[in-house]
Amino acid sequence: MYTFKLLRKNSKQSVADGARHLAILGNVSTQFLAVAIRGYASLENLPLSVYDADYNQIDAQLLDPASEVYGFEPDSILLWLGTDKLYEEFLDLPLEARSGFAASVMQKITMYWDLISKNSKANILQMNFTEIDDRALGNYSCKVGSAFVYQIRKLNFMLEEAMEQRKNVYPIDLLSVQIQLGTVAFYDAPLYYNAKMTVSTDALPYVAKAVIDVQKALAGRIKKCVILDLDNTLWGGVIGDDGIDNIEIGELGRGHVFTDFQRWLKQLKECGIILCVCSKNNEDIAKKPFEEHDEMILRLSDIALFVANWEDKASNIRLIQKTLNIGMDSMVFIDDNPFERNLVRQMIPEIEVPELPEDPALYLGFLQEQNYFETASFTGAGSDRTKLYQAEFERTKLMMSFESIDGYLESLEMIGEAKPFEESKFSRIAQLTQRSNQFNLRTVRYTDADIQNIANDQNYVTLYYTLRDKFGDHGLVGVIIMKKKNEDELFIDTWLMSCRVLKSGMEEYIVNCFMREAKKRGFKRVYGEYIPTPKNAMVKDIYKTMGFEEISENNYVMDVSKYEEKKIFIKEIN
Repeated sequence: MYTFKLLRKNSKQSVADGARHLAILGNVSTQFLAVAIRGYASLENLPLSVYDADYNQIDAQLLDPASEVYGFEPDSILLWLGTDKLYEEFLDLPLEARSGFAASVMQKITMYWDLISKNSKANILQMNFTEIDDRALGNYSCKVGSAFVYQIRKLNFMLEEAMEQRKNVYPIDLLSVQIQLGTVAFYDAPLYYNAKMTVSTDALPYVAKAVIDVQKALAGRIKKCVILDLDNTLWGGVIGDDGIDNIEIGELGRGHVFTDFQRWLKQLKECGIILCVCSKNNEDIAKKPFEEHDEMILRLSDIALFVANWEDKASNIRLIQKTLNIGMDSMVFIDDNPFERNLVRQMIPEIEVPELPEDPALYLGFLQEQNYFETASFTGAGSDRTKLYQAEFERTKLMMSFESIDGYLESLEMIGEAKPFEESKFSRIAQLTQRSNQFNLRTVRYTDADIQNIANDQNYVTLYYTLRDKFGDHGLVGVIIMKKKNEDELFIDTWLMSCRVLKSGMEEYIVNCFMREAKKRGFKRVYGEYIPTPKNAMVKDIYKTMGFEEISENNYVMDVSKYEEKKIFIKEIN
């Protein structure tokens, strides 16, 4: 973890153009937190401009539509209501009113959310509440509604329930930082009474990390895949030497350590993270525990790609990355062997390689603390991704048996559908805008709330695309958002597509559909723009390929009446 001294030093770095804007509002002193966030963002190469409002100015800033906070045009507003201040307010209440304290605070918070949503387009980052146990009633406080312990815990629960209903609110789990560090390390009483700071300077880097983790997720910088070693990583021992009956898993030896680690990995897979194996082993031997060991939590059906051979791991990781068609910087490689970790770091500097503790009992806690898998959305349907990649491997094998690409595409028996945005798809569409980097023409990130607003705005024309074939359902793989320039013209604000369906004819199908939609609605011209990023070079010429005319650098136009539909092998559902 970075020190506050280092964060303060790096907070003075200039911010690059195109930086995200974060405004901080608190009823406690936020100056040092703003410094820590600026420094953390700089060290993580995240362009971030931070506006720190004056002390205890939440109401004044949010009630005034012309306030400095709104004038800053923030992408996100961080709200921090300190527990210490709430405790003072709580004690000022008469005893009979204290049982309603949590509800009154929650009412104030939802008012703040409503004001922000009314006066800006900012996402809301909401700090939850640390705990203060005043020991007024000792342990008995947990069952007395007029005790502060009871009320602050109730408030956190009410906050979580309220955030679940607000698509533009993102939690900053301050309480988990307090739990992780312990109250003695987290809180500095002299600092609070002298400067109204409720977090010690030693704890500030951890709080800043929590904020930056969410900022990175909102900016689309997320991890999508875990690549796993096997021996002494997923189980204790060496399968090739010890045999299936003697590896440590379940109740044997240290097996419980590895079982809990596998349970966590299974949870990641259920949340949409891709699991892959990269092991120096004979493949048939390496697969045996997944197939035959009764106490294995992970099975072959949980693994998207299983690579076990005697090649170096860097080469095998490149093979996995190429097959999955995702960025190296969205992958995490987990291996107990320091030699293998260092090799992969040297050969593939973009990939995340955690420096695991020596004791396997510490693996799980260490990886959870790193918080590699922060997300800005959750659809609840991510576990199907493993099957998608397994099916893609079958498609690849089939393609190799055909002499022509047309013959292969026709054999897939593809069926596509294009529909306007609908509520059931808002979360998945937002997730794609946050996760898609390669086939993404302008790389604009949208939240669930943004997508809902766009879908309900008559100035936008929207389409989402699904695809299935004889191997399975790809699901939602493409998104188009077109904004009206005027009565005759549309501008393609967003065009993205999953790289899983690249070169399947989906690109042509997407263009056919949105040009058909433009014609049906009476538009005469459709404009497109390509904004280069380090990751989307693959689509720099897509508009030219589709017949658009280049009118200036990276800007294109198509006359709707002149568009000729492209040949595809995708059967359409009307």
